[in-house]
Amino acid sequence: EGLPMMITLVLSSNMKRMLKNNVLVRKLVGIETAGSINILFTDKTGTLTKGKLEVVGFSTGDLKDYYSENEISQHKNLYQLVKMSFIYNNASNYDKERKKVIGGNITDRALLSFIKTDMDMGIKKISSVPFDSKNKYSITTVKHDKTLNLIKGAPEKIIPYCTSYCDESGTKKYLYSKRKINDKISNMTRNGIRVLAIAISEDCTNYFKNMMLVGLVYIKDEVRTDAIEGIKLVSDAHIQTIMITGDNKDTAVSIAKEVGLLTSEKDIVLTSNDMNSKSDEELKKILPNLKVVARSLPQDKSRLVRLSQELDLVVGMTGDGVNDAPALKKADVGFSMGSGTEVAKEASDIVILDDNFISISKAILYGRTIFKSIRKFIIFQLTVNACAILLSIIGPFIGVPTPVTVIQMLWINMVMDTLAGLAFAFEPPLLEYMKEYPKKKDEPIINEYMRDEILFTGLYSAILCILFLKLPLFNSLFRTGENNIYVMTAFFGLFIFIGIFNCFNARTNRLNLLSNLLENKVFIIIISIILVVQIYLIYWGGSLFRTAGLTLNEFIWMILLAITVIPVDFIRKLYLRYRKNIGGV
Repeated sequence: EGLPMMITLVLSSNMKRMLKNNVLVRKLVGIETAGSINILFTDKTGTLTKGKLEVVGFSTGDLKDYYSENEISQHKNLYQLVKMSFIYNNASNYDKERKKVIGGNITDRALLSFIKTDMDMGIKKISSVPFDSKNKYSITTVKHDKTLNLIKGAPEKIIPYCTSYCDESGTKKYLYSKRKINDKISNMTRNGIRVLAIAISEDCTNYFKNMMLVGLVYIKDEVRTDAIEGIKLVSDAHIQTIMITGDNKDTAVSIAKEVGLLTSEKDIVLTSNDMNSKSDEELKKILPNLKVVARSLPQDKSRLVRLSQELDLVVGMTGDGVNDAPALKKADVGFSMGSGTEVAKEASDIVILDDNFISISKAILYGRTIFKSIRKFIIFQLTVNACAILLSIIGPFIGVPTPVTVIQMLWINMVMDTLAGLAFAFEPPLLEYMKEYPKKKDEPIINEYMRDEILFTGLYSAILCILFLKLPLFNSLFRTGENNIYVMTAFFGLFIFIGIFNCFNARTNRLNLLSNLLENKVFIIIISIILVVQIYLIYWGGSLFRTAGLTLNEFIWMILLAITVIPVDFIRKLYLRYRKNIGGV
């Protein structure tokens, strides 16, 4: 009955610790499941990169380069077209009071932030087609001297429809060849630069008819240095990470290489179109080597989650938009971003408050820590239970009908359930856990290592208790007294102290039982409380607890007998090392 309470304790205590690491847990079950993730789909912008997009350059249709608003403004007609496109074909606005750009997506905010001069051009907006991840363009129709359609979006969506371009003087010229433009785009994207095309047209019935290319906009989003560390942590944890991005293939590959996702010739990069051309079975075959999905659509995420789950994988998915909600809900663990939409947050299990991949890796580490804490508690509790059950069964047959009284059993139960649960709930998250393989979905809660420790230590504890009660050698170490009171007091203490020392055995598979002990101060406090209370009960428990004060010599013998569970378990651990099968929880 102590296990449900312990699970609640360990989940809630770790939830508070995770919050300090920018991980907000919305659903408790999501924490523990995070530790079992073996495939993780992550967004790029704001998660692997800083999400602070900056316009770093601009090229006209004849590929003349400019690197600041001031440089472009030297060419009045060109500047008017660029400025109009940046300001009016944009979902963001400039807040004059706060002197900052607000609203829109991060690309829109980057474009508007590029303009430092007066943003009121006296132009009237007539209609607009907002950007969406499927079309990959946005259109705004404006009226000034004449009606114009301002178009911006992915180059492959715009350049094929351009029949002319605007040179630096603002003169419209026929676009004879697009090869050099496409080469320029490829060169920039291979260096991790995002490229947007901006164009204008005059036909209000067909926006894409006879478009004039105003130019190419280059946007840089720097990679987070700690995202590189996070990718390595997750990779070391034997978790496959797949980056999903709306960027084109070259930009995606460049970023993936920079963060350490693409490291082998076997690694596969697909676009959304590539995915759509493949059947489910074909995708399943290449999924183990898939690293990047470029030009992705929201439905791609849902499909990847479904296929992964059909392969019995535990899936983690990140997302921040309304369209990401179905995939977040379908995934075993949905990670939404702190800057994301409320719809995405509602669909997720965990919110990453700083939008940082390193925080996702911390959530996985805490998930593994929680599972191990629960298993450590199970080892402790079942060891004590095994000993208690054997005593209850064998006790009456060896002439000890009630080796432990009802009141004593209540205290033992409190130690086993409540106090031990608290002690193991605060086990530290160790980076060594991120070197292990994720737990399989069908892995039993009690593994071979746990079973052996429970049986071996539980059996030894039971034999020790029985021998203590029946062997004259042990009885001779204590005074007899009325109803053998001193022996029974020592037995009560022996049982509790065996449990205390078993706590140390259960919390680590290392030979050094004090390893990382100082990182769990609650464990030290709880064990100290049990120790103090038990000593108090031995000397002042009286008839209520059926105890009588032991002499110092008797107390030392009791402790020495109880502490033998440590060297006995030490021998078991040595044997596992001899067999080169250390194991663990």
